[in-house]
Amino acid sequence: MRGAIKLAFGPLAVVLLMAAASNDPADRLPNPAQEAHARALFRDIRCLVCQNQSIDESDADLAEDLRKIVRGQVAQGRSDGEIKRYLTDRYGEFVLERPAFSLGNALLWGAPFAVVIVGGAALLLRRRRAPPESLALSAEEEARLIEISSPLP
Repeated sequence: MRGAIKLAFGPLAVVLLMAAASNDPADRLPNPAQEAHARALFRDIRCLVCQNQSIDESDADLAEDLRKIVRGQVAQGRSDGEIKRYLTDRYGEFVLERPAFSLGNALLWGAPFAVVIVGGAALLLRRRRAPPESLALSAEEEARLIEISSPLP
């Protein structure tokens, strides 16, 4: 039984130790409130290397650098808006997990829907339109069609 417990908790202990090692206590702010504030900001900032992770989740070197920048800004007493503005000025709006609403973002998100709506409207209008006269059969063509399609005697 003891062997099974060691076998089950061994990998869990290794994972926990690795997670603890990735957060170097020397990097943390001495003020617990400031550290909590910085950690909350980490979740709102995207790792530019990983792109699908926040800097709180990422182990990339750039994410570590961004965490140091955020901690430094928090230690200086800057607000969330000032810190995010500083990062977007340096790295662009992509650094934010939830970018601010702007006309450019609205166009970016709305353009695919607009293309689908315009395309659907064009298809509907094309279907409703009567065929042009040039496509209608003449009397001679209709007679020839009847002659061709009638069963052989």
